[in-house]
Amino acid sequence: MSAKEILKKYKIEINKHDFNLLEPLISTDCVFWFSSGSHHGLAQARKAFEKTWAAILEEVYSISDVQWIAESDHAAVCIYTFHWSGLVNGQKREGKGRGTSCFRREQDEWKIVHEHLSAMV
Repeated sequence: MSAKEILKKYKIEINKHDFNLLEPLISTDCVFWFSSGSHHGLAQARKAFEKTWAAILEEVYSISDVQWIAESDHAAVCIYTFHWSGLVNGQKREGKGRGTSCFRREQDEWKIVHEHLSAMV
């Protein structure tokens, strides 16, 4: 799969709220920057995702306006708008922001090596 196909699969799998489905798409030495902090490696990434899913029940996450700003045989980077909605403490909540995802070719597979999400201001 190409980096673009990995992103498409990621957008589908993330809404199943099962990190085991995301893990094959993510590099073992990943770095995720979320509002909750920096999360290095798969174990920390798993904790961050699972903590979010526990706090935002029935979360639906989407990505739009994807722009691929760098693409080569070994790396690709895209920027996008993300949107989430779900129940926080029993109340319907939603938000959106800007995202950046970096992909790296590892042997014959593309993996997400970095993701940075920030709230829209």
